[in-house]
Order: sequence, then structure tokens, then C-alpha cells
Amino acid sequence: MKRMKDNSKKGSIALHIITPFIVGCLCAGIFLVAMIKPYDKLKVYMNIAFMDDFKITPDSGTKGLVIRDSEIMDGYKGETSESGQVIRPKFGELYAMIKCDAFSVDIPVYWGSDREIFERGACQSVGSAVFGNDGNSVISAHADTFFSELNNLKIGDVVTVSTNYGQFTYTVSELIEFRKDNNKYVVPSEKSKLTLYTCKKDILGSSDERIGVICEPTEKIFYSEVGE
Repeated sequence: MKRMKDNSKKGSIALHIITPFIVGCLCAGIFLVAMIKPYDKLKVYMNIAFMDDFKITPDSGTKGLVIRDSEIMDGYKGETSESGQVIRPKFGELYAMIKCDAFSVDIPVYWGSDREIFERGACQSVGSAVFGNDGNSVISAHADTFFSELNNLKIGDVVTVSTNYGQFTYTVSELIEFRKDNNKYVVPSEKSKLTLYTCKKDILGSSDERIGVICEPTEKIFYSEVGE
């Protein structure tokens, strides 16, 4: 009888020890399952098309990246039309040049964003509209290099974009300022426009503030003879 009581007592102690462990494991499992959906949503939000975060990998450098410095046609003399063929560029390809009286030099525009590309020119979001197509064409560059004079643009200024298949003219319609985590101006849109932006200069270092311009299209000229 005494032995049975001892065994019963030992079983009761073991049950008290194991039960909290089992309950804890069940709670942890339920918590992980419940977090799957919010995590998916968070991951989508973090991947919103901001050029600041458009890196192949955090330390991509030149790994797997082919940069193509195409020569953009200048001074086309052939026949033109208001509609024509739009050529979608390859990732890392220089496919356009931005000209404006407010800039001292023409700005090369590459398709896609990568640390090395940002050293070569302005970068256009691959989620935005190729020049000549309807939508929001979103371009950014460093504030201390290619877009150092972006703050010189004023409402009414004319911005010209040249490609090897056409030339597209825009007029600055709005000056914008927003935070890095605000995607209001850089998301796709049905309305055609050109969005240029860069970091707001800060003597203390990197800034989360962005400045830029919205430009409305005023003229489309497509070349009858498409350049390579």
C-alpha cells in the first residue's frame, strides 16, 4: 500500500512538472501560427517600391549585375510621330538622359537600382512606367551627385527626357517633400507623370526626409527610326 502511494505521489509530481511545459509549447505554437499572416503583410509593406531599398542584396555590389552604358541618340533628324514603339530596357541599362536648364549637366538614367548604378547616374524604379507609356515614371539619385541641383527646379520649368526611341517633355507642376516611409508619390498611377526625388541634405548625415518634383507630360515625340 505504501509503495502504491509513493508511486502515485511521484506520478503527481511528474504531471505537475510536465503540464506547464506542454501548455507552454501549445501556446508558442498558436502564437507562431497567428503571426504568419501579420508577418506576410509586414513583408509586403517593407517591399514597397522605394528606390532607397531597391538593392539586389544588401551587399550586392557588382555580383550578378551587368551594367550597359548605351549611347543615347542626340539631335534626331528623321521622321517623328505622336505615337510609336516603346522599348523596355534591361536591368542596369542606361536608357535615357534628363535635360533641364536648372541642371548644369545632363543626367543619365539607368533602369533599376543598385549601389553601383547609383554611382553612375539616376535610377528608375522597375515598378514604374517606362518613358512613352502611361503611368508614373519614378527616378531618384544621390543628393550629393547627380541630383545635387534638384532643389533648383521650380514650378513651370521644362524637363526633357531623351531615349533612343523618342523624346518626352514635361513641365514641373508640384514641389514635394515627404518621409522615406511615405509611398504617396512613388506608387504606380494611371495618370502619366514624372516623379524626381532625392534625399534632403542634412549636415548631420543621412536624412529620412525626401524632396522632389512632380512633372506633367506636355509632349511625346517618337522616332520612326529606332536607335540601338
